[in-house]
Amino acid sequence: MKYKWLEEYCLTKKGVEKEFKPDWEATLYRIGGKIFALVGEDNTRKSIVSLKCEPMTGQLLRSQYSDIVPGYHLNKEHWNSVFLDGDTPAELLKQMIDMSYDLVLNSLTKKMIRQIQES
Repeated sequence: MKYKWLEEYCLTKKGVEKEFKPDWEATLYRIGGKIFALVGEDNTRKSIVSLKCEPMTGQLLRSQYSDIVPGYHLNKEHWNSVFLDGDTPAELLKQMIDMSYDLVLNSLTKKMIRQIQES
C-alpha cells in the first residue's frame, strides 16, 4: 500500500473507532457507529479505500483521476473508492478522508456530535 499513513490519519480524528470485519476482509473506520472509511480490496484484489463524498464532488474527482472510481459495493452516488497503489495525490486523499469524516459526523445527532467533540 502506497499511503502507509492512511490508518494513522484516520485514527487521529476525534471519536474514531477501528474494526476489522473478517467476512468483508476490510478494516472499517467509524464515527458515532457509522462508517466513514473502509479499507479492503476490490474483486481483482487491488487495495482500495472507500470514502463518503458529496455527489457532485465525487463525479468531478472520478472524471479527473483514473484511480478514483465509484464506491465498490457501496452507493455509487455517495461513495468513491481510491486505488491505494495509484497516483492520487496524498493531499487530495487526505482532503477526501476529511470530507468523508465531516459528512458522517454532521449526519449524527447534535448530542452525539457534542459528545465526540468534547472527548
